[in-house]
Amino acid sequence: MVGPSQNLVEFTVSELSAAVKRAVEDGFSYVRVRGEISGYRGPHSSGHAYFTLKDDKARLEAVVWRLTFQKLRFKPAEGMEVIATGRLTTFPGSSKYQMVIDVLEPAGVGALMALLEDRRKKLAAEGLFDASRKRPLPFLPRVIGVVTSPTGAVIRDILHRLSDRFPVHVVLWPVKVQGETSGAEVAAAIRGFNALPETGRVRRPDVIIVARGGGSLEDLWGFNDEIVVRATAESGIPVIAAVGHETDTTLIDHAADRRAPTPTAAAEMAVPVRSELIAAVEALSGRQRGAVLRRMESGRRDLLAAVRALPKADDLLGIPRRSLDELSGRLKGALGANASQHRLAYERCAGRLTRDGLLRFFAQQKLRLDGLSERKHRAATVRLERWRTDLSLQARRLRIEPIEAQIARDRRTLDELGRGALRSVRAIRSAKATGLAGLDQLLRTLSYRNVLARGFALVRSGDKPVHGAQVTTGSLLDIEFHDGHVSAVATSGAVRHRKRRTEPVAAGQGNLFDA
Repeated sequence: MVGPSQNLVEFTVSELSAAVKRAVEDGFSYVRVRGEISGYRGPHSSGHAYFTLKDDKARLEAVVWRLTFQKLRFKPAEGMEVIATGRLTTFPGSSKYQMVIDVLEPAGVGALMALLEDRRKKLAAEGLFDASRKRPLPFLPRVIGVVTSPTGAVIRDILHRLSDRFPVHVVLWPVKVQGETSGAEVAAAIRGFNALPETGRVRRPDVIIVARGGGSLEDLWGFNDEIVVRATAESGIPVIAAVGHETDTTLIDHAADRRAPTPTAAAEMAVPVRSELIAAVEALSGRQRGAVLRRMESGRRDLLAAVRALPKADDLLGIPRRSLDELSGRLKGALGANASQHRLAYERCAGRLTRDGLLRFFAQQKLRLDGLSERKHRAATVRLERWRTDLSLQARRLRIEPIEAQIARDRRTLDELGRGALRSVRAIRSAKATGLAGLDQLLRTLSYRNVLARGFALVRSGDKPVHGAQVTTGSLLDIEFHDGHVSAVATSGAVRHRKRRTEPVAAGQGNLFDA
């Protein structure tokens, strides 16, 4: 009997897995799934990210390939509720199905706000939003850097407002203000402005304006990126954040040194009104001129009052002039009286100066000098006698016999040392003489002159001895015998020699050369 199972088509495991894969991919080619991320541990070493989407009843395995993960606007995080867009496929190796995600976004505005709040708390805990870090804006910047889109209305509004208030040099750093790469471009622009030199073709700005028009939370999300907040906080140049409308708030607003409700307001914060500055300067100049004139007038009045209070020159000089006249009248009589007094004093002194008086004075001084000389002689005698007594006492206390004995012992020791030194010198001299004689004998034995004395000769070409048949035709040779030298010229058949010295040639050697 044949059962119904005998009519079923038979599949291999691979064929059945492939059929299921096609059915799943064809039936769910592109889907959107809402769920909570679970089991996420960051990207794998290969760059792919694996996690699970779940709700209260089911779980779905998910994967984000490396290139897709790099382009994600929102990176996955454990416990985040997201909406994933992608396609379903199976994994035959383990009989599982999974979702390949192409787009990942938070589930609604509430999730974005929760993510934004978590990020704000994290960065605030690091102190990036502290008021103590914020710097004042320069009063009158010479260069303003603007980070915004080059094609939007924002840059035109900023330039128009700056030209109305105070025209300055503006450097635009074009960036995308919306999209996946907007945050990275804005951060790179802020760091790029800080890297510019103080002087050069493109000068470093004194203040930076980061601006964008209004939009939804998703449109402004690039200015909530952590990289933008950190670049703003690290900037050495004051930053004005003008992102969105007055009611829009992003994280860059907390990190910037000033927040402007609109890009136009940012331009107003950056520069003062030129006409108002001119008016203020003119007003201050007028006040300065008025103050100077008032000071001059006050000084003039004070000078006139002082002049009126001073007495006349005749009144000041009247009394001194009268005193001078009286003194000049008394001067003639006073000079005569003074001369008379000095004459009388001179005459009294001259009366006391006589010859006898001077002789008596000299005699008194001679007696006094003789007395002092006698006292000096007696004092020297007493002092000498005292020294002689002290010396005798010292001589009696000093015993000279031990000293003489010590001198005798030292003399004997010195004689013995002298005789030992003389013996050592003689021994050393004898040893040196013996060694020198041996070296002289060795030198005489090894000297080439002993060989010459046995009937040999030393042939030189220049300063070098000739070894073997190294002589070329025409070479000038020097032949040394034990009793003299002979010069010769080498030829092909014979060597012609010429006598350089007058010493006789040794017998038996002349037959080697032709005369």
